[in-house]
Amino acid sequence: MTKNTKKPWQGRFSEETDKFVESFTSSIDFDKRLYSYDIQGTVAHSMMLKSIGILSDSELKEILSALVKVEKKIEKDQIVWEDSLEDIHMHIEHELIELIGDTAKKIHTGRSRNDQVATDIRLYVRDEIIEVFDNIVLLQKTLIKLADKYSNSIIPGFTHLQIAQPITFGFIMMAWFFMLERDKSRFIDSYKRVNISPLGSGALSGSSHELDRNYVAKLLEFDSVTDNALDSVSDRDFIIEFISNSSLLMSHLSRFSEEIIIWCSTMYNFVELEDKVCTGSSIMPQKKNPDVLELIRGKTGSVYGQLMNILTIMKAQPFAYNRDNQEDKPALFTSVDTVLMCLNAMNVCLENLNLNEEITEISSKKGYSTATDFADYLVKRNVPFRDAHEIVGKAVGYAISKKVGLEELTLKEYQDISSKIEEDIFDYLNVKGSVDSKKTIGGTSREEVKRQIKVAKNIIKEYEKN
Repeated sequence: MTKNTKKPWQGRFSEETDKFVESFTSSIDFDKRLYSYDIQGTVAHSMMLKSIGILSDSELKEILSALVKVEKKIEKDQIVWEDSLEDIHMHIEHELIELIGDTAKKIHTGRSRNDQVATDIRLYVRDEIIEVFDNIVLLQKTLIKLADKYSNSIIPGFTHLQIAQPITFGFIMMAWFFMLERDKSRFIDSYKRVNISPLGSGALSGSSHELDRNYVAKLLEFDSVTDNALDSVSDRDFIIEFISNSSLLMSHLSRFSEEIIIWCSTMYNFVELEDKVCTGSSIMPQKKNPDVLELIRGKTGSVYGQLMNILTIMKAQPFAYNRDNQEDKPALFTSVDTVLMCLNAMNVCLENLNLNEEITEISSKKGYSTATDFADYLVKRNVPFRDAHEIVGKAVGYAISKKVGLEELTLKEYQDISSKIEEDIFDYLNVKGSVDSKKTIGGTSREEVKRQIKVAKNIIKEYEKN
């Protein structure tokens, strides 16, 4: 049986809408995921209409009861989605009219689809900010576990992808933790700009009805109401901000992925991922590939693309609502889905990561990684740093010519280079000694990394308390 899909705006029109135009302008394929938020907004708006005398008690009860039925029908996938009804708002209104007739036609009083969709999206983004936040916390907990487990494990630190100085694996995990902490703070900071109600702004100029916008905002747990109706229905800044924050988060996940992919390679063999998070090759039987991490790296481009997408959608729009804004939702939904999926994927990979501690410690001795400690040793003997830098450079050059490490040179060879060098130099060329000498706040010493882990644990405790 075909639905009676009379459009709420067709009074002015003398012809039926072309079927292709109906299909082209329809957004129901993607905006139906907003159904619960549209129903929440309709409940609040209806309660407000009753409070100002537009709906009676019995009409409100009838509307609320019908909304429950519509929501259950959608949840059971019993709705037939029609392009002719364009979007989720018109589908819900149509279902209500089918159930309760003329009473349902009253609920659009003082409300436009413009402020209705702006409200729905804010409610949706508000929830997704919390969802992303919670998933970042889960990932941070995994990082803390790894930092605890490998707080004493030495690994080469790199600059320019060249071995630079020895550090600990726990130190790296804490670096990742605090990067994610910044991501969390950005999402939470944006929450206050999302959590403002535009409902009651109408199409662009407000309403001639005495709408109680503050009452609606309170029912929907918004902090306040928007101050200008024209801005309210035009504003998509909060979507841009969400996708921008998501892009930075994805950048971090991609960088983590890149590090692990390099560490997994047979050239390094620093870490091993369990079989359950890897895939193989269709032709090379020996291969074990970190495809999950490669996909995180690849999907980062999708979120970056959506940021450019939404910025381009908004860049030249005149004020008030324009149909271009229909395209904000695919950009937003794609970003949300990708970020949540990749946070989960990264967490699964890290839960199944093992450090090859013996290999990383041996590798940390390569590349003359304690050369800076050697220079610091000379500075403590009143050699100006630039002179110390030159002396160590000569020592490294000499060691390279002999194809040996700094620790393999003799005391006599050192003293031929500088009379300031004494027998205790060999204490400074040890990678463990190098690591533990970095005791400044934020350093890589094992003692300092334990402090960072304690700070991280306290941060998580505070979030869980709240």
